[in-house]
This record gives sequence, structure tokens and C-alpha cells, in this order.
Amino acid sequence: MEIIQEQKNFMPRLDLHCHLDGSLSRTFFEEILGRRVEMEELQVAPDCRNLAEYLAKFSLPFQGIQTARDLRYAGYDFMRSAKADALDYVEVRFAPVSCCMQGLDVRTAIESVLNGVKRGREEFGIDFGVIVCAMRGHSEEDNLAMLRTAREFLGAGVCAADLAGDEASWPMRGFRELFGEVKRMGMPFTLHAGECGSVENIAEAVDCGAVRIGHGVAMSGHEDVMRLCRDRHIGIEMCPTSNVQTRAVPGFDRYPMREFLDVGLLVTVNTDNRTISGTTLEKEIRVAQEQCGVSDEDIVQMMRNAVEISFAPDEVKHRLWKRFGGRTTA
Repeated sequence: MEIIQEQKNFMPRLDLHCHLDGSLSRTFFEEILGRRVEMEELQVAPDCRNLAEYLAKFSLPFQGIQTARDLRYAGYDFMRSAKADALDYVEVRFAPVSCCMQGLDVRTAIESVLNGVKRGREEFGIDFGVIVCAMRGHSEEDNLAMLRTAREFLGAGVCAADLAGDEASWPMRGFRELFGEVKRMGMPFTLHAGECGSVENIAEAVDCGAVRIGHGVAMSGHEDVMRLCRDRHIGIEMCPTSNVQTRAVPGFDRYPMREFLDVGLLVTVNTDNRTISGTTLEKEIRVAQEQCGVSDEDIVQMMRNAVEISFAPDEVKHRLWKRFGGRTTA
């Protein structure tokens, strides 16, 4: 146990599932909007009752990321919060099309976020990857055009693609063709699946070629799908606080992190929306240990899993692995 505690003290800290718009600081909004902003405008109440109440908190963030200047600052502000949380590597995701409601083009939106996070990397020394999100509520034409543009930045800051949005209204089967094209582009992708939808969305996502699943809590109790994800080495991006707030699960006592770890899934712990959920990676680790039955050894293993399944370049992974004594596999 002493060895595990030592590893926990010095292990790298990674957050692989974090949304830009849901993770911007109050300082960011006050500077962008030119007025005082109360945390109640940005953060859900402790007794958040449902997904609709949670999603209502995105109204103000969307207003703050509609120009190139604001997106550059958003990227920088995000990295500043990552530094405050003592992260070593972070993957930030955002939906470029959603940032184009006032005439901005997708290319400029992507370039602006990249410029902001690159400035943050230079100042704070945190490695990053940007994941671009297609949205379930957007047209296939808009999603595909965005993904083709984003593909040009793959390896230059952009690390992967994603699909986000209301999976109950737009199940995974409607996006097989879109992500078949993404796969043909040679672009890796993670997909939101099994957050508030059915377990079938997870199986469909894996069959489409997803190498990671965002949330995946609907997989609980489904041995066949858990076995599928385990055998294919699919990464599972779990976000405990967010999932309880949106009622994806009824409470931490029902949260399946322990279950997933026990069957050998590549589980990671993440924040989802730092500001809206009022969380940090440190808080998520504490919640996992205090309320989800996770040990110090499990935390170390989840950080090993995060290095393994991250979209980071090999040289970045090598630096992170050295923090575990040089081992190169989880």
C-alpha cells in the first residue's frame, strides 16, 4: 500500500472528458459581458433535478463564445483552470458549429480555440488535445463539413472527434454513415453514448469504430456490452458528479464506476463541465473514493488508463508514463 500511495502522490493527472463551454470561469464571463456575473447563473444548484435544468445553464456560455476573440480567450481561460487543478494533460471538447451563430466560420472557430489553448500551454506547461464535437441536433451536412475542416488540424492541436447532444431524441443508429466517413478520414473518435439513452447506443458506437465512450453509465448490468467494451479495449470516460446532477443515475450509491472497474473496463475519471457542475478533477477523485467505493489503487489505475486511451502524441504519453516509473502499459 505504501507503493500505491507514493504512486498516487506523484502520478500524472489527466482529464479526458471536459467541455469548453461548460468549464469557463466567472472571470471570463465578466470580462466578456462587461457586468457582474453571479455563480447561480453558471452553476447548477446542489439539488439539480433533471437534465433540462442542467442544460439550461449552457445559455450564458453559448453567448460568450461567438467571436474569434472570445474563443481565443475561452481556450486560454480553460487552460488557466486546468493549471489551478494541477492537471498534466487535458482534452477539451467543443462544438465549432455552435460557435457560428453570429457569422463566424467553422475554420476560424477551430483556429481561435487552438490559439487560446496553445497560449495556455506555453504559459502553464499543460499538454492538451482539442476534440471537435458534431452535434445530434445539427444537420448531417453541417456536421460533415465541420469534421472535414477539423481533419485538416489533426495533429496540429485537434486530436479527435466526438458526437454530443440529446441521444434519446437522436440515437446512435442515425449517425453510422457520418462516423463511417470520419473513420475513412483516418480521424479517431470518442462518442457520447449511454449517458441518458439506451445501452444499444453504446454497442452501436463501438460498432461504428469509437475507441472511447463518453459516460456509458447505461451499460451497467449489461454483461454482454461490458464484455464487448472490455475485449475491444474501449476507453470509458466517466463523470460522476455530472451524471448524478443530470439524473443519468439516481445517486452516487448507484454509480457504476466500481462495477466497471471490477469487470476490467478501461475506466477514467473526468469532470465533464467544471463550472456548471461546480467541480474539479480533485473533487471527482474525492467523490469516487468517498461515495463510489474506489481505492487509492483504483485511482492510480484510472490515471494509467487515461494515459493509455488518451489521444495524446507518443512523446506526450512517454512523459506521462515516466511518472509511473517508466512502465508503458496500464
